[in-house]
Amino acid sequence: MRKVQSFGDNRNKGWCVHCGGPNESQDHAPSRVFLDEPYPADLPATPSCLSCNNGFSADEAYLACLIECVLAGTCDPGKITRPKIAKTLEGNPALAVEIDRGRTVTDDGVVFSIDHGRVRNVVLKLARGHAAYELNEPQLDEPVDVRITPITLMNEMDYEAFERDDYQLSVWPEVGSRAMNRLLLVGDDAFVEGWLIVQDNNYRYRTSQDGGLRIRLLIREYLACDVLWD
Repeated sequence: MRKVQSFGDNRNKGWCVHCGGPNESQDHAPSRVFLDEPYPADLPATPSCLSCNNGFSADEAYLACLIECVLAGTCDPGKITRPKIAKTLEGNPALAVEIDRGRTVTDDGVVFSIDHGRVRNVVLKLARGHAAYELNEPQLDEPVDVRITPITLMNEMDYEAFERDDYQLSVWPEVGSRAMNRLLLVGDDAFVEGWLIVQDNNYRYRTSQDGGLRIRLLIREYLACDVLWD
């Protein structure tokens, strides 16, 4: 991703984008657990208090490991394709056991039960980071809608709507925000069909403000997440 400066309203900066607390650290959005080394240059980061920054770590590790276990159909570290996640499972056997307890072999294949609360917690954290970083519009309130769906469970119409909907730029981003500067300074080359690619095959996201502030993100080309605020 090309680095773009934000010159948006300073009243929307300088405090934790997750709880409104003090600016004590920088929280990456996306979290590095979803990316492989070498990390992309100019990885987006937003202000965060230490409590929030540290408080999401366990849930982020859970979601990152869960996705890889689902993709592999097993919690065996030797069969996980991302070395970072294989190492995490080896070093945290309790997490591996927790995920494996939800693994069931059926006639149709392997399925995993999940902790929906933990997954939602991470997705909302990521969406808040993108809203603050790209649009200079931190969202402390609860969203009106959160949808988290593996793309393998989407029908063709839903998948097409998620990937390439009919969104038009009828509402421009805040003047000075990174989203506006990308349009004016970088142009269409910043996007791939509307998506900002953080790391190929691992993480991409897009933002819009038409009919509400909407953040979409796709993790590992598998987990589709859609968060909407009024």
